[in-house]
Amino acid sequence: MAGQGHTHCVMKVFDLRCAHEHTFEGWFGSEDDYLSQQSRGLVACPVCGDTGIVRVPSAPRLNLSGATGRNAASAASAASAGTSPGAKGSAAKSGPSSAPSLPPEVAQAQREIQALWMKAVRHVIANTEDVGKNFAEEARKIHYQEAPERNIRGTVSREESEALAEEGIDVMALPIPEGAKETLQ
Repeated sequence: MAGQGHTHCVMKVFDLRCAHEHTFEGWFGSEDDYLSQQSRGLVACPVCGDTGIVRVPSAPRLNLSGATGRNAASAASAASAGTSPGAKGSAAKSGPSSAPSLPPEVAQAQREIQALWMKAVRHVIANTEDVGKNFAEEARKIHYQEAPERNIRGTVSREESEALAEEGIDVMALPIPEGAKETLQ
């Protein structure tokens, strides 16, 4: 529309995988931005927090709406073969990857499990009070009715968790990566 300014941003979307086989998308301003963040250990798996991230091949996204006839068929054929029309048979590479690709049905099941896990984590975060390192103390106060009953989350050592269990205080371990403790997207 005339008179209205629009801000446009072009992002690079990379398919990424951690050492634990969790796959996810990463959005970056440029490939250099991705490489810089990865070299500083800033790219982490949203499921487990692992920073051993590799790029994995991704399906090309083509806009063939303007292509016609032979050019469209050539581009579509090249996309399915992983080459560009002018590449003369050389495979296009989307980046380094030491991780083997999973069978499609396994990859789909893994994505569904990850989505359910993230939904559960979001629910826990939204419906609990973060008491941080005071978890054991606060859990005891609630158990012994010295504090109002409520849902809490926090951190405890293995020894503290075992001591709580011995006192009859039920706790459940739920690893939440640091990045997930902020706004989850």
